[in-house]
Amino acid sequence: MAITLINPDGLPQVDAYRQVAVATGTRHVFLAGQVAWDADGVTVGAGDLAAQVEQCYLNVATALAGAGATFDDVVRLTVYVVDWTPDKMATFLDGVARAADRLGTTPVPPATLIGVVALHTPEHLVEVEATAVVD
Repeated sequence: MAITLINPDGLPQVDAYRQVAVATGTRHVFLAGQVAWDADGVTVGAGDLAAQVEQCYLNVATALAGAGATFDDVVRLTVYVVDWTPDKMATFLDGVARAADRLGTTPVPPATLIGVVALHTPEHLVEVEATAVVD
């Protein structure tokens, strides 16, 4: 099985890993978890869960586009939220809705939301990873 690793334009260029792995055959697309960074690696929405969720989903869309996919091709999302409590759901969903409005689509694939103590960068409140299948 051939695997192509890419860092799409519009996402930070990270030396330690690539943002997207594309496996040929039935074309599975595996994304690294996306945080609320802009293309220069600057955190968007510090302290604002909805803004960070929105940026994470926009980054997922950018990574998918780099692999020739869209949210319509996503088969699974995993979302990690720092210090998750159920009362944050409305704010989380606000961020998803804002991203959906900007993307012109409603991302509704199967998903898992996991509460975590922290992410690798203290100001990041959420991380979203996705798997897509194209073809």
